[in-house]
Amino acid sequence: MVEELLTAVVAAGVGAAVYLGAAARVVKQYERGLVFRFGRLREQVRPPGFTVIVPVIDRLRKVNMQIVTLPVPAQEGITRDNVTVRVDAVVYFKVVDPASAVVALEDYRFAVSQMAQTSLRSIIGKSDLDDLLSNREMLNQGLELMIDSPAVGWGVQIDRVEIKDVSLPETMKRSMARQAEADRERRARVINADAELQASHKLAEAAEVMSEQPAALQLRLLHTVVAVAAEKNSTLVLPFPVELLRFLERAAPPAAAAPARAEPASAGPASEGPGPAEVDTPGAEDPPAVDPAAESPALGPARPARPARPARPARPDEPPRQEASVRRGGPREDAA
Repeated sequence: MVEELLTAVVAAGVGAAVYLGAAARVVKQYERGLVFRFGRLREQVRPPGFTVIVPVIDRLRKVNMQIVTLPVPAQEGITRDNVTVRVDAVVYFKVVDPASAVVALEDYRFAVSQMAQTSLRSIIGKSDLDDLLSNREMLNQGLELMIDSPAVGWGVQIDRVEIKDVSLPETMKRSMARQAEADRERRARVINADAELQASHKLAEAAEVMSEQPAALQLRLLHTVVAVAAEKNSTLVLPFPVELLRFLERAAPPAAAAPARAEPASAGPASEGPGPAEVDTPGAEDPPAVDPAAESPALGPARPARPARPARPARPDEPPRQEASVRRGGPREDAA
């Protein structure tokens, strides 16, 4: 009798252990448990920790409540400005209602993935290429709204949607590169023109200052010479401005009038004083010129004397003019 009782107790203990082993479940912190009893969902959601279900009767399904990162495959589409592009994105979502996510959808991950692909293609067709490249924040918000609207009834919350990459054809890349290069060149020319304008204003101010002080131009010229000579060139080309010459002319003192001097006699001893002056009137004739060769037999035969230049006749409308010539010198001596 005692042995049968002990056997029953041991059998009951073994049965209880097997029952507990079959009924015991552990729900992790980031999970929630849904219990289906005879295929029907129990209203109570099992929290994280140790829980017990009825073996064979109940079935426990765990739902992950973490944020899921779902990559969206690259979608090829035509933008509103007729440019073919390939765009891929990534979706961040999480389950907020485990019962709806399990009961309403067969596979909520697949449903969110398909909805993200469809919304991405729709966004590509409604946007321009410039918006896809530079205004992605607005496109991300629009894409998130398009995916989140149907996902609300699925017990899924879309946390964030990001456009990851935009692939362009090679021809479009070359066209954009040429456009960017032209824009850079345009800005460079504008900057150079602005610099030339500012420099012209400064040069005009400097010229105005130099016009008031001409010495500044000479100092500037000397500074230029020093700067060029510092390079140790063999040839130095020095510009000489006309303004510097005018400055030097104004700086030079005026020349004093020199007094008239009497020319010395062409012949006669230096010790003798000046002879009497002879005055030639306009009507008088000059004495015939004597050739020196005729006075000396050693010099050869005498040459004929040069005829005197006739006096210029006076014009009828011209008043009579008196001319006087003063000759200074002593008596001439004949050569021996």
